[in-house]
Amino acid sequence: MTTTSFADRPIKKLYLFDVDGTLSLARRGATPEMLELLRELRKKTAIGFVGGSDLSKITEQLGVHGSNPIDAFDYAFAENGLTAYKLGKQLPSQSFIKHLGEDKYKTLVNFLLHYIADMDVPIKRGTFIEFRNGMVNVSPMGRNASVQERNDFEAYDKEHQLRAAFVGVLKEKFASYDLTFAIGGQISFDIFPRGWDKTYALRHVEDEGFEEIHFFGDKTYKGGNDHEIFEDSRTIGHTVSNPDDTTRILKEHLFQFDH
Repeated sequence: MTTTSFADRPIKKLYLFDVDGTLSLARRGATPEMLELLRELRKKTAIGFVGGSDLSKITEQLGVHGSNPIDAFDYAFAENGLTAYKLGKQLPSQSFIKHLGEDKYKTLVNFLLHYIADMDVPIKRGTFIEFRNGMVNVSPMGRNASVQERNDFEAYDKEHQLRAAFVGVLKEKFASYDLTFAIGGQISFDIFPRGWDKTYALRHVEDEGFEEIHFFGDKTYKGGNDHEIFEDSRTIGHTVSNPDDTTRILKEHLFQFDH
């Protein structure tokens, strides 16, 4: 039985979505068509997003065309759910630095900076390490890159596997830290304590008693930042290749709801 929080929804399920590559193109705004489809879905069932980015970046993508993502979704999970909202109200958050400790964090960051300095990538921009509340985001080329530069790096990385090699070194070097390294988006990867992947968000919804929890993501392969929640026994996972793919599947589900 679901609680009274969602008593007005005829379908007692929860639909959770990754953001980049699932609801919108990477670091781009969601289309009006996608936002309208989500509004239609929300009339039937509870919906939420689970993004790895911080809330300000997610708001840039989903807070378009007059939409406020905290209000437009029943659950708003930034940084894998370490920053979380339910029905517009903020839930308790976690801190990566408090968990790891300042000395260990400094050792990790120093190693990252030295490694990036020695990396041979086609171009480098700025903001190679971005500290977020619940994780660290690392980009070999730097986050201050144009859309075209991001696309170019993604293609280069697919061929040369720079991020995968970097992650391999870190897993060995910092094995005692008990961290997870997850490749996501086009140009970066995330570092966070084990268990603080996107499955962290599920602890915020367990008390609702949903009949099913559906998750949609594009990085569902092993090592991708959607993998753990996609594989979790509590979810029904859907792998998508782009937002158009998400739209297609959602329209099929909406049709089934109505028939």
